[in-house]
Parts: sequence; C-alpha cells; structure tokens
Amino acid sequence: MASRDVMVVKAVFAAFAERDVERVLELIDPECEFTPMTNDFAGRTTPYRGVDGIREYFRDVALVWDELRLTPRAYRQVGDSIVVTGRVNARSPSRIVDGSTGWVWRVRDGRVVYGRVYPSAADAERAAAEAEA
Repeated sequence: MASRDVMVVKAVFAAFAERDVERVLELIDPECEFTPMTNDFAGRTTPYRGVDGIREYFRDVALVWDELRLTPRAYRQVGDSIVVTGRVNARSPSRIVDGSTGWVWRVRDGRVVYGRVYPSAADAERAAAEAEA
C-alpha cells in the first residue's frame, strides 16, 4: 500500500496533467519550493516559491511548451523524500524534449513542501541518496 506522502505526490501529478492549478494549490504548502526544468527554458534562475510561484509556473508552462506530458512510472520513499522516475515529453516551436526524468518531492503534514525535477531518473535517485547520507 502506498504511503500517504506518495498519494499526495500522485495527486499532484494527476492535477498537473489536467492543468488544474487550484487542485495543485490545495496539495502544496504555502511555502512550497519547486524547481522544474521549465525554469531553464523560461529564463528563471530561482525556484518557484509558494502559491504565487506555482501560479507563475503554470503560466510559464503555457508560454514555453505547446505540449508537456509527464509520465511518472515508479514511486519510492527514500528517507523523507519521495523519488519518482518516469518520462517527460515536451514540445515547443524551438525544442523537443523526450526522455527519462526524475523528481524528488518532500511532503509534510499532507502537503508538498519541496519538489525538484532532474534531467534523468538516475540524477533524481542520486540526489535523494545524497540527501539521506
């Protein structure tokens, strides 16, 4: 049976797939920090923070990508983190991204407090292992 934290992360992915920003906001802590790969393409150098940051992230996704599809495949608890591995497919007029990716999430009291996207599943696994060490 999946842990409560894993269920929260799964719900975030499901809400994002529907582009349901209000549902995502229900699942995050007001001080959440999120660092996706999109911020590289949107010209950001800092994570998205809090409710306003997540709203800005959704706006940036719509501006940067014609299509962005995330396919999480495996969820694993590593200490206080949830490591998710899967695939990303994204398309814009100037780029195509298609490959392995990984996410590291932290959930506290039923809400996401931290999320980071990595360029590969191996990178996410490594980051979570290093955080635990």
